[in-house]
Amino acid sequence: MNFVPKNPSGPGGGKGRRRRGRRGPGGRPGGQHKGQQQHSGGGRGRPAFTGPMDHSYRNNMQGGSNNQPNSRRGGVGTHYLQPDPEPLPTRDDNAAPRIFAFIDDLFFLAKIQETARKLNVKVEFVKTDKDILERVKNNGDEKPSLIIFDLNNAASKPLATIPKLKRELKKGTTIIGFLSHVQGELKAKAAEVGCDVVLPRSAFSQNLPQLLRRHGAADEELGAAQ
Repeated sequence: MNFVPKNPSGPGGGKGRRRRGRRGPGGRPGGQHKGQQQHSGGGRGRPAFTGPMDHSYRNNMQGGSNNQPNSRRGGVGTHYLQPDPEPLPTRDDNAAPRIFAFIDDLFFLAKIQETARKLNVKVEFVKTDKDILERVKNNGDEKPSLIIFDLNNAASKPLATIPKLKRELKKGTTIIGFLSHVQGELKAKAAEVGCDVVLPRSAFSQNLPQLLRRHGAADEELGAAQ
């Protein structure tokens, strides 16, 4: 028995027939399901529409959401300011100052005065090394605990004055200088002539309350606090 196909391809071997696109699992071209076609708005003859992706999740992951606290909005930040220390007991107005400062910058002068007032610390502003040495002699050779230099105060000649004070006062007195953070050469010279600590202006300003309280306290007060 001979088998005859129902739809013979003819002499052309099916060349004249139009091939249809392959149907996917959903019965539609490209394997697209009906629900997917309706969601994208892509019908026959219409281009599919794709909306912009919502990247708000990235903000949440990176802490950029409005719900995430940050330092600018008053929330929790990565840097914390140190609280101001407790003021020292009120001392006699005639007590010898333990801190001297060579400052002519009005901003830092006012800041030091205000901080010292809050902490009950006495700071004396001087112009030359002779002012300090005379004060030391008048106070029974009681040496200052801290001397502050604005290293940009040309009138005080810090690079020449610091070694003089070091020779006269020797140990027991800390000399701190502050300058701009870009003045690396001046920082090196100040350390070379005997400045114990050299700080950028911002760091000096931030640590000023702790410095004044530590060096402004008498030895017995400092021992009791520790």
